[in-house]
Amino acid sequence: MNMRRFPRTAKAVSTAVVTAGLLASCAAGEEKTVPRLPERICWNGAFTGSDVSPLLPPGEEAKFSRLAGRHFVLTKELDSAICTLYIDGNTKFQARATRRGFAESIEWSSWNRADPKPLDVGEEGNIWDTGAASYFTCEPAKNPNSPGRYIELMITANYAPDKSKLQATLPALMKEFMAYAQRELKCPEG
Repeated sequence: MNMRRFPRTAKAVSTAVVTAGLLASCAAGEEKTVPRLPERICWNGAFTGSDVSPLLPPGEEAKFSRLAGRHFVLTKELDSAICTLYIDGNTKFQARATRRGFAESIEWSSWNRADPKPLDVGEEGNIWDTGAASYFTCEPAKNPNSPGRYIELMITANYAPDKSKLQATLPALMKEFMAYAQRELKCPEG
């Protein structure tokens, strides 16, 4: 065999093997699925993994932000707890709780373009095509100069494969989040 032809022959054979492999995987029709989630997720158990899974797009790997495993604690005004779930390195689900000093400081006008609808969870809530927000009073302000504890909750799932399923799931998910926050922060249930 001529040694000059060997690199060209090897290249052609390797290209054929790679192409055959790609075609075989396409022919097998392997559909990506949502990566398996733990039974309880975010802050050691705010949500059930099976409730969140339908809101996620398919992918290879699910990872949580390092803050998702910390304890759910909001000690001072504007303190936040954030749980971010990444699928294949991209944010696909996020839950956030923020402590506010006054109910008037909770403001969602930036979501007006998303045409939010009222959400009957907490004292006031909104739901839009990719998420929901609500708040509850943990401890009311005693006077205009003495802040209370108002807890703002937000859930976003920007890449849900079925937006109608997202809209149907978000109210129950927000109720679950609110019950968890009230329990963890030792707030009266309301």
